[in-house]
Amino acid sequence: MIRRFASVAAIGAVAAGLSACSLLSTPKPVQLYRFGALETPATDVTAATPAPVSVALRRIEFPEASKGDRILGVTGTEAAYIKGARWVSPAETLFSDSLESAFAAQPDRVRLLGRREPGLSTRVLNVDVTTFEARYAAPGATPEAVITVRARMVVLPERSVTNERTFTVRQPAAANRVSSIVEAFDLASRDLNVQIVDWTAGATAP
Repeated sequence: MIRRFASVAAIGAVAAGLSACSLLSTPKPVQLYRFGALETPATDVTAATPAPVSVALRRIEFPEASKGDRILGVTGTEAAYIKGARWVSPAETLFSDSLESAFAAQPDRVRLLGRREPGLSTRVLNVDVTTFEARYAAPGATPEAVITVRARMVVLPERSVTNERTFTVRQPAAANRVSSIVEAFDLASRDLNVQIVDWTAGATAP
């Protein structure tokens, strides 16, 4: 009986030790990424240049599955988040910051009143992101970053929609690697931002 008790106790000690090792094991680090970073160049706007139209940017809406810091991958009807990688900030925040930077790079065309900037405008830009995902044609295939945005120009106080357009950008990744997928998102968002700035300038033209 004594020997059996000692054996059971030893097994218990080993199991407890393994459990402690499991609890203390270091998890695999998650790599953080960003997209849409843009340095705003200094722009010399002369006195002869007409004053740009001021436009207020409404809070950008994002699809629920793509919100937050996880990178969504879709294959057919299946969806999963890419393992071991996250955005450094919520995707909706990075997208909003990059769009504001794109407008700031061309202040002579449209003066965008940012989310944290006080000011009144009779024109409001509504931007709804309906798709923001890495799309795979088949499991293991090289994906493409797909971003679809619905933009509307609203005039106050009537709240009437004067212009509306849907943008879709597809940017193939160079390889089925996280770094390549992130680069595809970065290029796609930059391309899309330029299109939105151009469209907004046209939508607010007298």
